Amino acid sequence: MGTRHILRGAVDALDPSRHEPLRELRWDESEALAAIERIVDDTEARFTEDRYWSPHPLDCDDEADRDRITTPLYHGACGVFWALNYLEAVGAVRPRRNYRAELGRLLECNRRWLGKSAERERASFMMGDTPVRLMSFGTEETLTAENELAHLIAGNTRHPSRELMWGAPGTLLAALFLYERTGGVRWADLFRSAADALWSQLEWSPRYRCSYWTQHLHGWRCTYLGAVHGFVATALPLIRGRHLLGAGRWSEWERCIVETVQRTADRVGPHVNWRPELDDSRGSRKMLMQFCHGAPGFVICLADWPSKELDDLLLAAGETIWSAGPLTKGSNLCHGTGGNGYALLKLYQRTRDSRWLDRARSFAMHGITQTKQAAVRYGQLRYALWTGDVGFAIYLRDCIRIEAHFPTLDVFYQPNVA
Repeated sequence: MGTRHILRGAVDALDPSRHEPLRELRWDESEALAAIERIVDDTEARFTEDRYWSPHPLDCDDEADRDRITTPLYHGACGVFWALNYLEAVGAVRPRRNYRAELGRLLECNRRWLGKSAERERASFMMGDTPVRLMSFGTEETLTAENELAHLIAGNTRHPSRELMWGAPGTLLAALFLYERTGGVRWADLFRSAADALWSQLEWSPRYRCSYWTQHLHGWRCTYLGAVHGFVATALPLIRGRHLLGAGRWSEWERCIVETVQRTADRVGPHVNWRPELDDSRGSRKMLMQFCHGAPGFVICLADWPSKELDDLLLAAGETIWSAGPLTKGSNLCHGTGGNGYALLKLYQRTRDSRWLDRARSFAMHGITQTKQAAVRYGQLRYALWTGDVGFAIYLRDCIRIEAHFPTLDVFYQPNVA
């Protein structure tokens, strides 16, 4: 299936150079299992105690990045540790070593990775201390660990980014994970406090007749809508934690989310997508089709919506993802074939329509080939959770088990493992 210009008229077409034809490969569970084993074996073999894992060229902006120890949950050692622990906990692999002993030093290394922004950004869910401390807390639930996490979450409530990677939506999710693990009132209170702060920061667009946030990211003012830096990422923890909000406040959030999702959807025929930003004041009207910006992230974040009110949009978004084909950026979760495949797997979970499972598995088989080809091209795998191969291995496992637990968004803790 070739990439098609599927969106015309009201929005720009997708850039065909970002997608590639889907390989016609029959689903093969044994090949998927072999790919998981191959990824984990190589990842463990390449581990070094002094540098963890070598950064991938695609995760390096310049030569200086090649010499840095890459540590964050998003694209560094923390995410790889989490993935290996998770794959072990769900019975997918048996790692050769226990990486939990690395967490203390990892915290120090991550502070160095953050550099001058370490104090300002240390609560970040994807880049800061928070995920490392969450993993440590999963190993040993001490009062000290609890207090450190509570301090991080409370201190991030007013972060100006208002998005998943750096801001309060990320630590809102962390509070929810902690509440689900412990049942502690402290975490429920922090969840409500973060949600209330985000509610107070909403802005109204007369042009689009919906609510949104302005994100302040690294000197930029943005109005992102997507699932890493934008509006819809906040919907995921709010949907799952709605029982903590109370019926009245959830009703307000429900109306707000539906308005924004519906009124920012770009529809042409049977297809739907969402532009990266609410407004185009920076002159960017490009349309993307990946988890971080575009339909895949909307489907994943809204897949557990408690009514059928958004089903027409979610299904149309799924058709758009399928028609666009796999991404050229590889098999990863954030902007690759694995992340888009998770959207298809989520639609199967929501509808039980077997075509979505078949499509998700087609993306999985394509991604296996992408992973092999990239390893040959670069002489290494990509050792990262969100941008690399261990994240894709988790997607393969979910395709085998017919589950759809997006790593560190839908699940963080497993029994007896962080």
